[in-house]
Amino acid sequence: MSESNELLAGIVLCGGNSRRMGYSKALLPFGNETMLQRVIRIMSQVTSPVIAVKAESQHLPELPDHLLITQDRKPEQGPLEGIRMGLRALEQHDGNTLKNAAAYVTSCDVPLLQPEFIQAVASQLGNAEAAVVVEDGFRHPLAAVYRTSVIPVIDRLLDAGRQRPLFLFEQVDTVLIPTQDLLSADPKLSSLLNLNQPEDYLDALKQAKLKPDPKILTQFDLLDDSSF
Repeated sequence: MSESNELLAGIVLCGGNSRRMGYSKALLPFGNETMLQRVIRIMSQVTSPVIAVKAESQHLPELPDHLLITQDRKPEQGPLEGIRMGLRALEQHDGNTLKNAAAYVTSCDVPLLQPEFIQAVASQLGNAEAAVVVEDGFRHPLAAVYRTSVIPVIDRLLDAGRQRPLFLFEQVDTVLIPTQDLLSADPKLSSLLNLNQPEDYLDALKQAKLKPDPKILTQFDLLDDSSF
């Protein structure tokens, strides 16, 4: 980042509707914790404060006392709304006005997230307003660092109905980080493996050498866990 002593916050978006998964991702068990609990635990190793952004009336698992929780103002606004609300909560943290603070933003469905990956992305921010990982031409809005200074730009985009994060990257000073520059921090790029379907979830459990909860297998109508 621009200064070696600059603090990095963390924002975890967990308000998605999980339609393809068919089960709340935030509540999916992953070992002895839920996916949301796991991602927050990982984020807490290298970011502070950590902020969770949920949907209105969304049920969350038990979470650490140090966690800050906020929520989307409107449903169906996409990740830009969650990013905006997380950054706003950071800006207002402890009553301070943090006009240029930075936060790594992720979703709650990346249980193989690596702390070193977070640090490697943040180290590329410099004096820019955003730094985003690019994989085969795709910019990962939830594997990115944003400064709170982008909030007014997000507000203008949302007011105009332009909800794609790509529009934000086009309007603010953004560093593009190719995945090959992150292989030393995360050789398998497992930090980018977001889980959208039951098969993705089971594959991630295998990679983590964890067994699925039999109740979840039944929920997914996947009764054969002999490969674990």
